[in-house]
Amino acid sequence: MTVKYDAEVIIVGAGMAGATLALALTSGGVDCLLIDPQPFDAQLAPTFDGRASAIAFSAFRQWRVLGAGERLEPYAQRIEQILVTDGRPSGASASRSSGVWLRFDSAEIADRNDGEPLGYLIENRRIRAGLGETVGAATIRVLAPARVARTESSNAAATVHLEDGRVLTAPLVVGVDGRDSQVREDMGVGTIGWEYGHVGVVATVALERDHGGVAYEHFLPSGPFAILPLTERRASLVWTEGRDKGAALRGARAEVFEAHLRRRFGPFLGGVTATGPRFTYPLGLRLAESLIAPRVALVGDAAHAVHPIAGQGLNMGLKDVAALAQVLIEAVRLGEDLGSDAVLARYARWRSLDNLGVALATDLFTRLFSNDNPLARAARDAGMAVVNRIGPARRLFMAEAGGAAGDLPRLLRGEPV
Repeated sequence: MTVKYDAEVIIVGAGMAGATLALALTSGGVDCLLIDPQPFDAQLAPTFDGRASAIAFSAFRQWRVLGAGERLEPYAQRIEQILVTDGRPSGASASRSSGVWLRFDSAEIADRNDGEPLGYLIENRRIRAGLGETVGAATIRVLAPARVARTESSNAAATVHLEDGRVLTAPLVVGVDGRDSQVREDMGVGTIGWEYGHVGVVATVALERDHGGVAYEHFLPSGPFAILPLTERRASLVWTEGRDKGAALRGARAEVFEAHLRRRFGPFLGGVTATGPRFTYPLGLRLAESLIAPRVALVGDAAHAVHPIAGQGLNMGLKDVAALAQVLIEAVRLGEDLGSDAVLARYARWRSLDNLGVALATDLFTRLFSNDNPLARAARDAGMAVVNRIGPARRLFMAEAGGAAGDLPRLLRGEPV
């Protein structure tokens, strides 16, 4: 019996990774349909997502190829340097006399990446807006708001049942619906992981002095504290606190909150003024036991949710997107069944090991740097000192963080599929 499909690929989740996947597949002639429970307009509100994301330069190449780059450029702050210190914040003038420190400079790898920075800092709401506009311009079909009741698969098709009674079928369904993915649960894919018992407190501040495109990561006794540069002399702050203290900071009066900021910030960027709402996000590690199920693939946080300590969460998802898009576009050109085990296995082989490696490295960094144990401090300080003195080690780290190492999909190399 011939099945009538509603699309070649149904993408459940129209967030940043899901929208990018829709653009990537459409660029290769694959007919896709986006489904999300939230209207696009709601995802653009300042109160929807207060975070900013560090975007690897390879991931930004992908957005340029897909037509979103020009919409995102005005809001993208280049990261020219990353300064890591263990102890009190010491600012751009950090030296050996101010404690253990580690500096990464984009100038060290300028000859191998065409002068690109280490990455870009962009507010998530700006990313959502730019991708949403690009999806609209590409006339990709979007059902939002539309809530999925359940997903199931058979030998012939994957089927998505919506709460309003509509039933949609495709050769393949991709779950990009977050760390609590219903698609993953419906397909019986288990997860492994744990919570860290902390939250990330996120706020945006205006700065008295220019940040110079430097991202700061300070490892304080209470946990990591990051100052991430944004456009217009602003910064996104992310620091780790216990759940109770995080909730108290989120609800604190402005003067109390800014007093806490000053103690963590130090004087090197002058006065700081909190702007906009504050947010707290739970911190944990969750890995899907498989990236694929019958006629289903998992992408982004549905496949892996990690601590933001290394800024790799969204970048892992965008790598998934580039790999899956290339596998599927090539399968269409060869006349293969997009949801077949053979096609999906190619995606799983490409991404599983890298995802596992990044997740384990992130967990190690979290445990090593989120405490003030003397032995842990000695180990991390020794490691930082060694890396700081070895140029090839620094350059390897920058290539890895920029997503330019390993077997890169074409989109991450800045090439269309």
